[in-house]
Amino acid sequence: MYLNLIELAESFGVSEKVVEDWIRDEGLPHVQDRGRLLFDRARVAHWAAAHGLTARAGFLAPENGAFTSGLALAPMLRAGGIWRDVPASSVTEVLERVIAGLSAVPQPVRALLAQRLRVKGGINWAPVGGGFALPHFSTRVTLGRDAGMVALLLLREALPLAGRPPDGVSVTRLFFFIPPSPRAHLDTLARLSRAVAQGPLRGLVERGAPDEELLQALAAADASGGAETKREKRS
Repeated sequence: MYLNLIELAESFGVSEKVVEDWIRDEGLPHVQDRGRLLFDRARVAHWAAAHGLTARAGFLAPENGAFTSGLALAPMLRAGGIWRDVPASSVTEVLERVIAGLSAVPQPVRALLAQRLRVKGGINWAPVGGGFALPHFSTRVTLGRDAGMVALLLLREALPLAGRPPDGVSVTRLFFFIPPSPRAHLDTLARLSRAVAQGPLRGLVERGAPDEELLQALAAADASGGAETKREKRS
């Protein structure tokens, strides 16, 4: 059975752009048919299991499927912080400050991460539409158990990107993340994409809500995901 791009994105609860990023960066198996992307259900299920990711709904969802359990985004955002009125020209400098502030991460690791920020192509900016992007390191980088980080940057003006965003809306809001483990990389990307696409968090970010409101919205999304996982385990 083959799925198209829209069906696959809906199954994982992410945007089509995130699926395209998985193809480019994570080797998501696919075929081209007259200009369309098609995905073999069995091959995608095998790929998702190998990456610690399963579908939440739709064509791929198993009866008891759930995203990787135990990942909470709200504490990760507290670790990375919310940065407001950031000039687009200062994004890299702010990300360096975010990394420098990760006291639980050894200094040599922080220095290495700061170097990677400056490498050409070191960051995948991952625009997901609506003025949002989910930047992360192009090569797999993790911080270790309980050390994952998310930083929200609210930009003063549009970020100049090499490629045009999928919907043509200039990027002014960034959720930069470093996951706690390799297994959690795709889970973090998928859950942030879902939080931006659905629920109250997007609207709160767009209107510049106070930090604590943003953190509470993300905590509510974490709790909702945990409740879903518990219901699935009982079924």
